[in-house]
Amino acid sequence: MNWILLIIAGLFEVAFAACLGKAKEATGIKATYWYIGFLICLSISMLLLVKATQELPIGTAYAVWTGIGAIGTVLIGILVFKEPATFWRLFFITTLITSIVGLKIVSH
Repeated sequence: MNWILLIIAGLFEVAFAACLGKAKEATGIKATYWYIGFLICLSISMLLLVKATQELPIGTAYAVWTGIGAIGTVLIGILVFKEPATFWRLFFITTLITSIVGLKIVSH
């Protein structure tokens, strides 16, 4: 169950990063709404991370959480914000995914 909470926390990390990107593009009240979304997603992500780390090793949990956030944020950048999808970006995202899976496998 804690791994599921950690994955959801990582997804909310992606969401708060996406909200920051959308807020940067928006103006006026729309930017304010995106910043509110950022704060909500940030809070949920942190609460779930805290809950997951009560049972999981902190080093592994934090690495997985930030990895999910990094991978998801790069993918959102490519798909939503039209950032370049170069070979090297995709190569290193793939190595990051492999590392996260490896941490999950070797964690108790």
